[in-house]
Amino acid sequence: MVPVEPVTSTAPRPIGRTVFTQGWRDATFLHWAVDPALVAPLLPPGTRPDELDGASYVGLIPFRMRRIGLLGAPGLPYLGSFAETNVRLYSVDDDGRRGVVFRSLEADRLLPVLAARWVAHLPYLWSRMRIERDGDRVTYRAARRWPGPRGAGGTVAVRVGEPLADPGPLPLFLTGRWGLHQTAFGKLAYWPNEHPPWPLHAAELLALDDDLVAAAGLPTVGGAPDSVLFSPGVDVRFGPRLGSPGRISPTTDDRRTTT
Repeated sequence: MVPVEPVTSTAPRPIGRTVFTQGWRDATFLHWAVDPALVAPLLPPGTRPDELDGASYVGLIPFRMRRIGLLGAPGLPYLGSFAETNVRLYSVDDDGRRGVVFRSLEADRLLPVLAARWVAHLPYLWSRMRIERDGDRVTYRAARRWPGPRGAGGTVAVRVGEPLADPGPLPLFLTGRWGLHQTAFGKLAYWPNEHPPWPLHAAELLALDDDLVAAAGLPTVGGAPDSVLFSPGVDVRFGPRLGSPGRISPTTDDRRTTT
């Protein structure tokens, strides 16, 4: 088995050609430490839970998506910009690549949801969502529309604190992720990305009323999160979806990836 790549604040390998770009803004990271055995059955075949000090993590991350763009074209101001919340797990494959696995991705634009489900085979869901900022307080609200369970969602509110000059091992482990694992056309695929280091802030959780984590197959995960972070955001580039390192998976081609 190939050694697991180190945890880094920037991408450990070039992504190659840019397939699409995104901006991630006003992101809050809530994380719960869990036994890796709890999340292992929810990961794609060919991956296993990524661990730090014997624990894996479940993440609930609400944020503002900004201007998705394809093949270097300018980002779309309306269809490419929307509120999003994802529930994600932490994974590593037999090639040593660390990544995330999305259990659900809520978004409040129907057309991007349909495109992401059909083209990218990602579990996007259409939700009614709102993000409000009042000084150092940020509030995220979500209520699922389609597919069910209808109404799943809730409210997250945080108070943004001071920048973290030295975030430490756990924040780096949770945010230094350079690709996503998924099963595409019956095979394991890895979709790499790169972006500058996350500018991270301490954050205080003010309110949490959530059932998205439970709806994502983790009904026993809840209570106060073990980590709360905030970032004003980064700009991101994604490369072609890969199988083994440096090789485009035979299950995908450029047409499927970028249409």
